Amino acid sequence: MGLFRSFVFLLMLYLLKGSNASLVQLNNNGYEGIIIAIDPAVPEDETLIEKIQNMVIDASTYLFEATENRFFFKNVSILIPENWKNITQYKRPKHESYKHADIRVAPPTLPGRYEPYTKQFTACEEKGEYIHFTPDFVLGKKQNEFGPSGRLLVHEWAHLRWGVFDEYNDDEPFYRAKCSTGITGLNRVYICQGDSCVTNRQCRTDSKTNLYEKDCQFFPDKDQTEKTSIMFMQGIDSTSNRLNRMNQAAQHFLLQTVENGSWVGMVHFDSSASIKSNPIQIISNSERRKLLESLPTVASGGTSICSGIKSGFQAIRNAYFQIDGSEIVLLTDGEDNTAKSCIEEVKQSGAIIHFIALGPVAAPEVIEMSTATGGIYVYASDEGQNNGLIDAFAALASGNIDASQQSLQLESKGLKLNSNDWMNGTVIIDSTVGKDTFFLITWNQQLPSIYLFDPSGISMGTFIVDSASKMAYLNIPGATKVGVWTYNIQAKASQETLTITVNSRAANSFVPPITVNAKMNKDTNSYPNPLIVYAEIVQGYLPILGANVTAFIESKFGETEVLELLDNGAGADSFKNDGVYSRYFTTYKENGMYNLKVRAHGGENAVTRSLRHPPNRAAYIPGWVVDGNIERNPSRPENDENTQTNVESFTRTATGGAFVVSNVPQSPSSLDVFPPSQITDLEATSHEDEISLTWTAPGDDFDVGKVQEYIIRISESILDLRDNFDDALQVNTTALLPNEANSKETFTFKPGNISEENETHIFIAIQSVDKSNLTSKVSNIVQVALFVPQEDYIPDEIHPDPSPDKNPPKSGLSISALVLLVVGSVVIVSLILSITIYFLNKRRNPSRPRTGF
Repeated sequence: MGLFRSFVFLLMLYLLKGSNASLVQLNNNGYEGIIIAIDPAVPEDETLIEKIQNMVIDASTYLFEATENRFFFKNVSILIPENWKNITQYKRPKHESYKHADIRVAPPTLPGRYEPYTKQFTACEEKGEYIHFTPDFVLGKKQNEFGPSGRLLVHEWAHLRWGVFDEYNDDEPFYRAKCSTGITGLNRVYICQGDSCVTNRQCRTDSKTNLYEKDCQFFPDKDQTEKTSIMFMQGIDSTSNRLNRMNQAAQHFLLQTVENGSWVGMVHFDSSASIKSNPIQIISNSERRKLLESLPTVASGGTSICSGIKSGFQAIRNAYFQIDGSEIVLLTDGEDNTAKSCIEEVKQSGAIIHFIALGPVAAPEVIEMSTATGGIYVYASDEGQNNGLIDAFAALASGNIDASQQSLQLESKGLKLNSNDWMNGTVIIDSTVGKDTFFLITWNQQLPSIYLFDPSGISMGTFIVDSASKMAYLNIPGATKVGVWTYNIQAKASQETLTITVNSRAANSFVPPITVNAKMNKDTNSYPNPLIVYAEIVQGYLPILGANVTAFIESKFGETEVLELLDNGAGADSFKNDGVYSRYFTTYKENGMYNLKVRAHGGENAVTRSLRHPPNRAAYIPGWVVDGNIERNPSRPENDENTQTNVESFTRTATGGAFVVSNVPQSPSSLDVFPPSQITDLEATSHEDEISLTWTAPGDDFDVGKVQEYIIRISESILDLRDNFDDALQVNTTALLPNEANSKETFTFKPGNISEENETHIFIAIQSVDKSNLTSKVSNIVQVALFVPQEDYIPDEIHPDPSPDKNPPKSGLSISALVLLVVGSVVIVSLILSITIYFLNKRRNPSRPRTGF
């Protein structure tokens, strides 16, 4: 959905008569029929039309965000004065007139009165008459006094459309709204006459009223981190904070993430685009610092994504490179309804588009560009303590270079703190990393106290402080001491946000570092379908087992869900001990974008490196029979399936990209829509006349919570149990009390009512039921021996006999083996142990999608 669909430029004719009722309508969450009329007394200036367009586009984005994606400006008409000369390019109006105008651009009511206002004399919640803007305000000449025009339009629209009153009082300025207490600034008596200020002092408090004196004024800080109400100080914009966060992340990317030898350029874009630096090759810190000088210092209005991408293409051509294989990192915080105009050009260009969405609004066309070109799509919310923007840039390490050259993220953490509070923690530098280690600290308001100690307790050197970008960093270019590093960071301002990021590269090009890759099983999903989180931890190609892995899933407005990922072969995890940690995600907070971040920690002597063969390896053929002789193939290297080696302690973080969820109910529903997960690791053993079962407990909602009960059924026919589970013989499970999800369950029973005529085995399956009576899918089916079967003779060689008068040779297959082959499973017959039959859908169940790395 575009935030601003179209402008219709109309010639204003004052001869038209009609009522002064507004023509505005709300259609599919978009306001249509809005009329902005330019007063005939306003001198002709086509720049004014362009500024009105930009104002409405910015206002639509802000309105969409402020109303949590509920409303936007869909269609606006601008009435042009008839006395303007260059009017032939515009259309004639139909029903529109000056009296219908919702917004009037007219001279000030009195000289010097440039303040925007809404003509409103009705009660609260009743619509106003019109909004009045002066030309100087629309042209941006009064932004310092009243704030960005787009935000102020939304403020006045709340007066006009919804009858909302202000949350401030000019007569009593310090009765401020409760939601504004986080706004920082100074209270001063500041009186000026002409160009000189005669009074500048702190405000005094009246001892009787406990209020500030009459002439006291509040001067807000220009850079704010607190979000403000639409109806209180709408001029305070968090854009400066976004710009600062963007520059922090971009500096980290240029100083640490980008590998030597890369070519990097820079383009700025708003409503238009400009090349700030053609691509230059990164050889030393000199080139990195040159690019830092090209970072933006101010944020402008408007968003033209296609202009930015096309300028990026031109910058690549300017460096005499082909666009094929080039990578463009696109960072934007707004939606652009014109982005669809260049989708095909981008798809055919051969370039890879990486998209970083800052804030909850993003053009779906850009997501399509990123997906179609094989790029990375990451979302970062406005919650700075989640460190999403720096994490997003850190995920852009090139995939075309050796892993030893890539920058790996060891730590990414943030907190909101009050003055003098501490953010303390540790980060582990293991022996597989430690080269070119980079510590980055960021803040929002005031430089904190920073203390960093190496594993020996020695305090590290002075951080390089960039006050303008509100960041400090320490780069250790050579080898870094292996062990536990400790940091202590103290906030020096209230309402402060501090973050720490630590990156390093492989210590030895011949020893692969431990890495973490994270992803969701799908990029888009519709409620109530579940999603699966995956995190793979490997060293080279060897899986790392026993790590503590935590997923942080952040919604578009910054709410975070924390999940412990497991490699237990149950629930969402397809294979046990394969180094891929998994979990279902179902706690959707809202519609829109979410972002995935994973943190992995391995404790000393608790983590191992698995040397066993991968679960899906190709079938090995030991040799071939040629002319009656066996020609052996080289022996396949074998190893003990349980062979594992210890891994030292380590920490890693990784970003898994963004995904989009739709159809989430706006209000919480008491209806249970998530059943227990399927049991996939059911095992059975028999001893005398008893059968023992073990499995991993599912949860009330897939793998969270506790189920209400288990249904265990047995059958003499595997096909009947599979196809008609509800008709099979049920085992009494009255004494079986379910445990919490991911616990180990055990149950022993004696089979009854089973005929032993020509039967040697029975088949068993299990189903779980939650408190809402939702049932899981039937588990994997296991087979258990009732008694020892006679061993069938299988000849070493079977030679066909062409004589028709002789009996055909034996097939060499027992009846029990034949039954197993019919259902498509190959098993090994055991004399004592039971046999578990795993169907093909155990590994490739279409309802449980798997994603490889």
